[in-house]
Amino acid sequence: MAASMSLAGVIAAYGASPAPLSDLIAEAEANNPSVHAAEHDWRASTHVRKQVTTLPDPQFTIQEFSVGSPKPFAGFTTSNFAYIGIGASQELPYPGKLRLKGIAADRSADAARAQVEILRASIAEQVKAAYFHLAYLRQTLGSLETSRAMLGQLIDSELSRYSTGQGSQAEVLKAQLARTKLMREITMNHQQMGQAQADLKELLHRPQTSPDIVARELTATSLRLSVADLLRLARQQNPAILFATRGVAERAAALKSAERAGKPDFNLGYMYQRTGTDFPAYYMLTFGVEFPRRRRVRAEAAEAAESLQSARERLDDGLQQQLAEVQKQYVAATNTAELLTEYREGILPQAEAAFHALLAGYESNKQQFGPVLTALDETLQLKRDSAQTLLEHETAIARLEALTGETLR
Repeated sequence: MAASMSLAGVIAAYGASPAPLSDLIAEAEANNPSVHAAEHDWRASTHVRKQVTTLPDPQFTIQEFSVGSPKPFAGFTTSNFAYIGIGASQELPYPGKLRLKGIAADRSADAARAQVEILRASIAEQVKAAYFHLAYLRQTLGSLETSRAMLGQLIDSELSRYSTGQGSQAEVLKAQLARTKLMREITMNHQQMGQAQADLKELLHRPQTSPDIVARELTATSLRLSVADLLRLARQQNPAILFATRGVAERAAALKSAERAGKPDFNLGYMYQRTGTDFPAYYMLTFGVEFPRRRRVRAEAAEAAESLQSARERLDDGLQQQLAEVQKQYVAATNTAELLTEYREGILPQAEAAFHALLAGYESNKQQFGPVLTALDETLQLKRDSAQTLLEHETAIARLEALTGETLR
């Protein structure tokens, strides 16, 4: 009864019903400023294409040529060399240069978009970790409160026996020390809950003074996919791999653009020159060719080629790391699932049965107090271990979701 009342008080203090994990993940993706910043970076990169595919700015020119004096318009009516000219010119890159720059800009924007997905997956995984930790703390708090209540009843019973000359003062002191230890663990549990609440509210971009979040009861998620399926999904959907793949595409486009940069560019200009009314006007068309320095172009192409090879190596290295991590988390998930079955179907029922048997013997004066106290402590420790294993199992599943880009729960 005491344990139930204490646990109910904790839930009431939260001031809310349990929050679905999916709702919190959606809230974090919608409100987290880090995600917003990454999305703005991506949108900014989508405007680069128009910049690099647009022709260079045209140039308009007005000229005044004087004859016989530096004064403006000197000789304008007396010499056919003096004139006022109006002209325009336009640089024309070699065909295909702007298009390749646009493709490179598109690939860069794709990489920025993939960076947003990496951040989203990371935020979602952090929300899950904080949520599962809260659920774990809530579950362990219930066990601690139940054990404290039971220990209090045992202490009262042993004190009553001691007052009649049957109990042991040493056993009473031992039990009281155990209860003090439990109180300290309960206090630490509340402290860890506060820290987890702060982390979760930060991820959700909620005020720290907002009502605390209540996590649903932690239950084991059944992993239905094989390791081969998980590895295949990681190759296809892993955000880090997709980012690295788009990085390779970006470097490949940059290399093609650098190679095309060796082609000549052109300049087209036209000018109209007006002299005095007694002289004819002049019309001038100019066409120029600009030849890039081979040394510079070759260096730029070599740099782009090395960057492309580096990106390919990073992709291969990242792929191997992600696949290895999938394998590790799969082993962790399957092993903890087996261990949870052992706890649920064997270890915990046996420990509780042994404790209740000892308790029944103690209540009928057939059992000493010490073994009962030891059994209670062992049962509590097994419940802690079971809860920790469940937390590790769910954390492994969450990690697999982040690695594969797949919802597994």
